Amino acid sequence: MMNKTKKLWKPFSDVVGRTLPYSTSRRFETYNPNNTSSHLSSSSQLQILNLCLPHCFSQNLIFSGKNFSSESAEKFNNSACWNCNAVPKATPFLFCECCRSVQPLHHSLDYFQIYGLDKNYEIEDENLERKYKDWQKKLHPDLVHSKSQREREYAAEQSARVIEAYRTLTNPLSRAIYILKLEGIDVNEEETVSDPELLTEIMEIREAVEDAADSKALNEILSPVQEKLIQWSNSFANAFRNQKFDEALNCTRRMTYYDRVNKEIMKKL
Repeated sequence: MMNKTKKLWKPFSDVVGRTLPYSTSRRFETYNPNNTSSHLSSSSQLQILNLCLPHCFSQNLIFSGKNFSSESAEKFNNSACWNCNAVPKATPFLFCECCRSVQPLHHSLDYFQIYGLDKNYEIEDENLERKYKDWQKKLHPDLVHSKSQREREYAAEQSARVIEAYRTLTNPLSRAIYILKLEGIDVNEEETVSDPELLTEIMEIREAVEDAADSKALNEILSPVQEKLIQWSNSFANAFRNQKFDEALNCTRRMTYYDRVNKEIMKKL
């Protein structure tokens, strides 16, 4: 079974306009591009790669200490920097480790690798948040405006990829769908669930939302919906961990229903 609390996720700003992501045990938050605060704390350190080649810049680029897959590493090790022809000592993403030229987008890197995370549904949110801000600072237009047109175009592509990956990984439903995709399992979000009890519950929730007189009534409806989202997110994590992909797929389908009504409620608040 496989195919995302008081507020849902917010749209992303062009730079670092994103607040805390959440794990399967956290509440579903609403996107707010004007709020860039975060109460996340770091739980792991990033490793600085000190390269001693004579033509390298003295300033080091920070990469995650997590190891990438051997398959992706092999692909990258066969690719030299377009500017200095240096062969990377480690799997690159945004910049050449040696001359610090912005590199073209590498589609073989998945979203977890971009942020130096193991491919697990349950992720360390603080690492993701910190790495996102680090990438966005390095790719900010003000920092690459003096580079060549080629590099500015690469930087724009990289920045879009960073944001797309962040948006996907910080939302439990989209993260579940994405990690299943990496396992070769496509999730049809439009597929219906043949569960009369669930469908009746969703219909009743929508009717209650329509009849709600004020925000207090809406929040009373929202709370159990958010609890259901967390419940099915946790169920997905357990199923995926045990490679019960049919069960995990079913969890994503149910999360989709609650995610939709959650959004409907948030629009009215």
